[in-house]
Amino acid sequence: GGMSVDSITDLSDNASKLLEALQLSHPHELDPRRILGKKKTLSLNPITWQVPRIVDRCCTHIETHGLQTVGIFRVGSSKKRVQQLREEFDQGLDVFLDEHQSVHDVAALLKEFLRDMPDSLIPRELYGAFLSTATMEGPAQLDALQLLLFLLPPCHSDTLHRLLSFLGEVARHAEHSWDPDGREIPGNKMTVSNLATVFGPNILQKEKPGEKDAGALNFEDSAAIILVLQRLIEHHQTLFMVSPEMQSDVLRRLFQTDPDVIDYLLRRK
Repeated sequence: GGMSVDSITDLSDNASKLLEALQLSHPHELDPRRILGKKKTLSLNPITWQVPRIVDRCCTHIETHGLQTVGIFRVGSSKKRVQQLREEFDQGLDVFLDEHQSVHDVAALLKEFLRDMPDSLIPRELYGAFLSTATMEGPAQLDALQLLLFLLPPCHSDTLHRLLSFLGEVARHAEHSWDPDGREIPGNKMTVSNLATVFGPNILQKEKPGEKDAGALNFEDSAAIILVLQRLIEHHQTLFMVSPEMQSDVLRRLFQTDPDVIDYLLRRK
């Protein structure tokens, strides 16, 4: 995690959650630079960018070198090279991924990291709630997904936002296109549906990897996971934005419970 010099350390849990919700409305202000702090505090700067280095660097590498790679995330990789990269990140080394690195190795590393997280990117206690949105349609489905996203811990929320933005960029390069000179640019063939099929089981996990029945999903759950992740990829820009109406509601609640916080926010504006 990280902290800002603009912190309030003695807020109640309720006020903290409300302020975290408010902070989600400023994704353009998220800064990857972090200042380490010993105490867990609530930043009002608005928040620090809590994305694991391995995730951000893998996404950036593929965005730079792999968007035209056909079959990205589906073509095999070198297990030896992937294991070496994984060990370097695990040791805390400042791993630099350049154009000499295989895009398929980096893609495999990203999938492995998400699959093997101690708690899945979407926490397991929310697994059923997220899957239940698959039976909804239209605005009701998106409203439910947004409220569920607000329940994610900040580091999960930040990382999911980075990943969904990345997957959306990959999907935009799925089809063939042409440059200004009329030359064909190959598409990577990874549509939103294909990406949701690949990443869904790594992000939405019912059981921990290695546990009994961890890999056994019934058809209904598998289909729901893919559909939910499709919606998250397609609508991530709006899902991670707090509406003005909700912001006003949060501010009204804070005015009743923590007027000092309101005063602080207004002075800061």
